[in-house]
Amino acid sequence: MEIKVRGKNIEVTAALEEYAKKKVQKLTKYLNRPQEVQVVMSVIREEHIVEVTVILNGLILRGEESTGDMYASIDMVVDKLEKQLVKYKTRLSKSLRQRGLRAINEKMLSPASPEEELEEARVVKTKRFPLKPMHLEEAIMQMNLLGHDFFVFANAESEKVNVLYRRKDGDYGLIEPEYGP
Repeated sequence: MEIKVRGKNIEVTAALEEYAKKKVQKLTKYLNRPQEVQVVMSVIREEHIVEVTVILNGLILRGEESTGDMYASIDMVVDKLEKQLVKYKTRLSKSLRQRGLRAINEKMLSPASPEEELEEARVVKTKRFPLKPMHLEEAIMQMNLLGHDFFVFANAESEKVNVLYRRKDGDYGLIEPEYGP
């Protein structure tokens, strides 16, 4: 597994980098193939923020934690990602068992099995609505009027479907699809 550690507004010391790599290495028990992991450490005011992104078989797992101590933030984000990997592995195992494709499970993931079985998610409601082309500012206003944390709209500028969402810090994020080959 390739682990890249970098800092924003902070110089990452050798000890901090070694600690982060050692903790992130824990995740390898859930992975069979080498994967890329990016660790970004930053300090904003008194908060020590650690963001970890794991690329796993085309799936991206991301965790972020913020505390008053960088080492505690690293511990918490690794625990969070470990739970996400257990959940992913359990869902994949259930799905593959139901389809009778156990060989693919062994190929994609290591033989370690999670201790707990997690409930499978299911779609309980479907909504249909007309996509009205609108500008970003109008989409923000519409999302706020609805009181939602996200809003799907047709972007009038790009003529593509976009997703607008509210971030934890109160700002907005925009997801624009990129069509591959």
